Amino acid sequence: MTEHIGCKFMMETQLKKISLSDQMKGIEQPPQTKGMGGKEQTVFLPDPEDLEFKDKSLFATIRDRRSLRKYSDEPLTLPELTFLLWTTQGVVRDMGRATLRTVPSAGARHALETYLLVNRVDPLAPGLYRYHPLEHILLQEKKDDQLAETMTQACLGQKMISNSAVTFIWTAIPYRMNWRYGERGYRYLHLDAGHVCQNLYLAAEAVGCGVCAIGAYDDEEVNRLIGVDGIEELVIYMATVGKKEG
Repeated sequence: MTEHIGCKFMMETQLKKISLSDQMKGIEQPPQTKGMGGKEQTVFLPDPEDLEFKDKSLFATIRDRRSLRKYSDEPLTLPELTFLLWTTQGVVRDMGRATLRTVPSAGARHALETYLLVNRVDPLAPGLYRYHPLEHILLQEKKDDQLAETMTQACLGQKMISNSAVTFIWTAIPYRMNWRYGERGYRYLHLDAGHVCQNLYLAAEAVGCGVCAIGAYDDEEVNRLIGVDGIEELVIYMATVGKKEG
């Protein structure tokens, strides 16, 4: 059984097999988020405290949560997108060397980055964006109204990507987690991705949207499409979002 790569991974990342992490060695921690760079466009997002949406009980939200693959043609508004971004990666408290956010993360490392493949979000142009949680802004990575079709092909023809208003693409920067936990940190990356996606499912109910998580995709091609190397930063999870029909 131990010859299977998945089983071998679990065996080799047991706590008793983990050596001293870089944190334990006194090495300076990596940045909490990617830099802003010289992006073509910066989109300033509304303050989360100013967002108002129809209240729905937690019980009803959890009960009604379903994976939804077909969406209406209605676009999301920028406040609605902001709400989804804040509830999945929003900073609640900045403590300088770490942040507390709207989702849990092992050791508050928050090793995920959020990219958005935008199809229909008013007033954004179609293309690829990245959320900068510390500044609470969107950075335009690429203008491309054909990216959804290309991404659909890279995701084994799952048409909800082209049909969605926006697709969330989460990448992981392993060293941000492994700095503290060594190779065991790879386990925590996947746990963190699950926390984030579930928050998206629940938050979407408040703005009349449905979500469908995506785990089946051509890793190398999706990494290439959003411009990451697949090693230092890699796509770990995706989810489409769109307004419910009717």
